[in-house]
Amino acid sequence: MTSFTTRIIRAAKLDVQVYEEVEADVSATGQAMGVVLLTSLAGGIGVVGLSTGSFIGIILGGIVALLGWVSWAFLTYFIGTRLFPEPQTHADTGELMRTIGFAQSPGLLRIFGSLPGVGPLVLSIVSIWMLVAMVIAVRQALDYTSTWRAIGVCLVGWVISTMIGVVFLMFGAVS
Repeated sequence: MTSFTTRIIRAAKLDVQVYEEVEADVSATGQAMGVVLLTSLAGGIGVVGLSTGSFIGIILGGIVALLGWVSWAFLTYFIGTRLFPEPQTHADTGELMRTIGFAQSPGLLRIFGSLPGVGPLVLSIVSIWMLVAMVIAVRQALDYTSTWRAIGVCLVGWVISTMIGVVFLMFGAVS
């Protein structure tokens, strides 16, 4: 079995084979959850240094990250297998949870988000890097031959997630 750290590094390097590996390894779901929690912690520490976060924010961020990870996997599964499947598309939510979890590996660098002068640049680069990793993860988990299709699935999922988030914010503001 490949070590957890090695998988994180390979995922951050956008190694397509590690995404295939974790897709097939049902025991890697816990590791994927670990990546999600670690990147959430790194992001929380990064923003604490910018004076925009707190310890409670880090804890809540971890909970939100886990909920977001699971909901994003289900949403991506539905969009990718029902709305935009290719003939060879075969996946389950566990495969998406594992690949999407490891796609967050570059997010560990968000811990440097509070560095004076370069913190915002670091956060921007890491966000783009994570997006690219997400597209690779989706492409591999859904057995797509088209990267453009994977980009489309991620884009549609992002739009739907954003709309749901806006509805929750509006509902909270009205209550």
